[in-house]
Amino acid sequence: MRRVSESADGAQQRLRRVEGRHNALVKQLRQGFSRAERTENGDCAIEGVRIVEEATRSGLRFRAVFFRESAQDRADRLLPQIGAHVETLLLPDKLFDGAVPSDSPQGVAALVRLKEFSIEDLIERVHVGPIMVLVGLQDPGNLGTILRSAEAFGSAGVVTGEGTVSPFNSKVIRASAGSAFRIPLVVAKSAGGLEEVVVRLKAHGVRLIATSSHKGTTLDEANLTGSLAIFVGSEGSGVPRDLISRMDETVAIPHMPQVESLNAGVAGSIVLYEAARQRR
Repeated sequence: MRRVSESADGAQQRLRRVEGRHNALVKQLRQGFSRAERTENGDCAIEGVRIVEEATRSGLRFRAVFFRESAQDRADRLLPQIGAHVETLLLPDKLFDGAVPSDSPQGVAALVRLKEFSIEDLIERVHVGPIMVLVGLQDPGNLGTILRSAEAFGSAGVVTGEGTVSPFNSKVIRASAGSAFRIPLVVAKSAGGLEEVVVRLKAHGVRLIATSSHKGTTLDEANLTGSLAIFVGSEGSGVPRDLISRMDETVAIPHMPQVESLNAGVAGSIVLYEAARQRR
């Protein structure tokens, strides 16, 4: 590593140039994006000016910030918002592009540490609003939309179950517009993990409600107050039958019959809005 010219002003002086793809931080960044999961050190890879700014606004702890050489002027805008102890690296364009796959590259990425929560943390917050439990939700845009709506309408938190896209996927984070940094989030990866979630929710007297395309209590007649967990299933098949049998109630959103079903992100958002309306 060598420090960028000392004649550079302000934030530019903080940048350290890295040219080797085997640099430990560059490898972690590449790993975070390629796996769409936390790195081995527990960090999440994010990219884009707005998302990095949302991370700072959300009070997240930064491990490192990376700038594409051709976009290093972004450092003047972003680095004053980030603590002086954070590693700030300048990468040649080719090295940056090899680590940060993006449809619309903005030349800035970072490794950040998201806050960790347990199902007990969410249960303690259930008086705030419903817990959202997502099962088999595979579209990053839908998950990001629900995370954003969960924050907007006062959810206690979100649980992602088996088959659901990783909430650490960069497309999910982008679609959430930063809500992924702030809404309490629990990842229950295995079927057993989600079963344990159901057991604990029931043990604490939390009512379990599943959304359905056609069958169940119509949304305008459902009681969405009190301690509540709302289950949203996959885009194609909904909440699995074995989970439906564990629910206290199924709720359907009325819509025109020629429409087979609503987008999962839209359906989850509508139910969250109705729960918030009933609590007012």
